[in-house]
Amino acid sequence: MQTRNWIGLATAAGAAAVASGAYLRYRRELNEKAQKLEANSFIANTKCGRIEYGREGKGRAALVIHGAGGGYDQGLYLAREMLGEGFDVIAPSRFGYLRTPVPADASHAAQAHAHAALLDKLAVQKTIVMGVSAGAPSAIEFASRYPDRTTALVLVVPRTYDPDNQAGAQPTPQNKTVIRLFENSADFPYWAATKVGRKTLVRFFGVDPALEAKAGPEDREKIKTLLAEMLPLSARAEGIIADTAGELAKPDLEGIRCPTLVISAEDDLYHTLPGARFAAEHIPDATLKVFKTGGHLLISHSNELRGMIADFLSQHDGDNAPRSGKKISVGLPATAAAH
Repeated sequence: MQTRNWIGLATAAGAAAVASGAYLRYRRELNEKAQKLEANSFIANTKCGRIEYGREGKGRAALVIHGAGGGYDQGLYLAREMLGEGFDVIAPSRFGYLRTPVPADASHAAQAHAHAALLDKLAVQKTIVMGVSAGAPSAIEFASRYPDRTTALVLVVPRTYDPDNQAGAQPTPQNKTVIRLFENSADFPYWAATKVGRKTLVRFFGVDPALEAKAGPEDREKIKTLLAEMLPLSARAEGIIADTAGELAKPDLEGIRCPTLVISAEDDLYHTLPGARFAAEHIPDATLKVFKTGGHLLISHSNELRGMIADFLSQHDGDNAPRSGKKISVGLPATAAAH
């Protein structure tokens, strides 16, 4: 009943939008976004096929791999939020997202090989690798398969393997409704939902709406931006379907030899913490940081998160990174986790 009510509300809002002229606003916003997306990216024809990517900044190379529903634009946004300045950020659109097609083999290993092919095309030999959410599996595969090219690995709220396969959106009626919007490339209903169904979308993004309600203006704007940047869904649907196909297999975590930082939150509604713990336990030299609150978007921790990653990378400077041979798994101090 709740799902039908929510669908009815979105439908009624859509009808009202058409009548009020908001549909024209939707078309204008979508057209402007589509033009901006194409203008701000590049296409590399690699041995693994056509790969779209964005690139910005100067400094150490950082391959930033976006999550589900993203694209190169989300990768660049996450780099600004989590890395800041001082990096040459390379953000590919993964298979099925925006202008990167889905190949016959769309496995995480194939994605890792595509990342390497893109770096080859750009003449980048070594890089920091950061995988966020559903971008984590190919980041892990890259670090495992290309150890000589990975100077450090950062996994943020990673959708990765755990023995009980717990990661993913909760199968609530509301979440199933949102998933259908994605699968059906329903651009206008999703746009309408951002106006009248914000709480439902926030929960779908792995954050308790009550947590968002208490967040400051900066974090609420961050959520608004991430919700809006899912559009156009029609250009991301194939990637979303590819991301959700099949269960996650256990990667060769023990084969990763670079310094690794894994970050998650206890209240992440996507349940990434079990996979984060499993990865940190099995990757040599891994450091695990766990926020008590923040949800999948790590709300109210932007500055702390950026500082945490900066400190980690400053301690592990490329080829000079220390190799202790020990796993390090630590949680955040109670004072920090309570922010």
